[in-house]
Amino acid sequence: MLVSLRRVLAVTVVAGALVTGTGSVSLAGRAPEAGVGGRGSLSLSWELTPTGTSERFRGLSAVSDSVAWVGSNSGTVLRTIDGGATWVAVGPSGIGALQFRDVEATSERHAVILASGSGQESRIYVTDDGGASWTRAFQNDDDLAFYDCMAFSTPQRGLAVSDPVGGVFRLQETTDGGHTWSLVDPEGMPPAQATEFAFAASGTCLTAGQGQTTYLATGGIDPPRLFVSKDRGHTWRVTTVPIVGSPSAGAFSVRFRDRHNGIVVGGNLADVTASIGTGAWSDDGGWSWHPASVTPRGYRSGSSWLPHERDVAVAVGPTGSDVTTDAGRTWSTFDSGSFDSVECSSDGACWASGEQGRVAKLVVSR
Repeated sequence: MLVSLRRVLAVTVVAGALVTGTGSVSLAGRAPEAGVGGRGSLSLSWELTPTGTSERFRGLSAVSDSVAWVGSNSGTVLRTIDGGATWVAVGPSGIGALQFRDVEATSERHAVILASGSGQESRIYVTDDGGASWTRAFQNDDDLAFYDCMAFSTPQRGLAVSDPVGGVFRLQETTDGGHTWSLVDPEGMPPAQATEFAFAASGTCLTAGQGQTTYLATGGIDPPRLFVSKDRGHTWRVTTVPIVGSPSAGAFSVRFRDRHNGIVVGGNLADVTASIGTGAWSDDGGWSWHPASVTPRGYRSGSSWLPHERDVAVAVGPTGSDVTTDAGRTWSTFDSGSFDSVECSSDGACWASGEQGRVAKLVVSR
């Protein structure tokens, strides 16, 4: 079942989903508590960029307003250094059609990419020269492992997570920017449930919080769960989240704005238009979770907080994009186009990527 769901993530086509449209929504007229810092209305829209391809980009890293990297399900890595005006193929050669589900970049020169797949198809590559050359830093040698996501707490320190092996989620750790990886002792990881796994959908099933905090969102069970580590992945606590759960559903993306406020989005791959149980929020660091009173309108695979905008985050999926201005309590749809991943950079730029070669920048106006 797990293998088939992973393949579904690679080829999902949503009947009726709009993959070329963009749109916007004005949040003027919302209740005062749903405003953005009390400073008036906010309008969001996506501006598509010309990637010149129809591949599906689940891997995404937003470095700045000018620099972004994307990775496709077909072994392609693209990079822009001019704000999306042009994209250049910079991926490793001779690798075949690996599924690059996560990209973690710190500049236009340094990037780490994760290929997800069974056995040796799960790999990590690193470049320090903008993709002119790549080093294979890790290759999985366990047929039972399947790596889903990476998260870096600093430019040097990062984790990569695999679905459970031997009854626990498996972690690899780097302390040198992705050049070498070592197995984290599984002793500190709580047992996984029988059908539990993580979704390699947007690179945000595993995410780094402030300090040494890391979060892991799971699915395949009812209810889904959220794992929290305060020591960079060496010991964990686990709680449930009020997101729809089933063999094809769960929590796909977890994000924290600060030490206290977090959001989880997800849904059901088998019913991507269903909006029940697609969003939840926490204000105590992830120890307890509350269902959104107005949820994202359909399954959502990726999410990101907007820098410099208090309580504002966006979520994306194959049926559209949603925004919250009250830290996940309520969501409003602002676009009907298909995206899989969304990332925002420290300078305030937000990028989204998905099927049909779609990569876009978020336009925010008041």
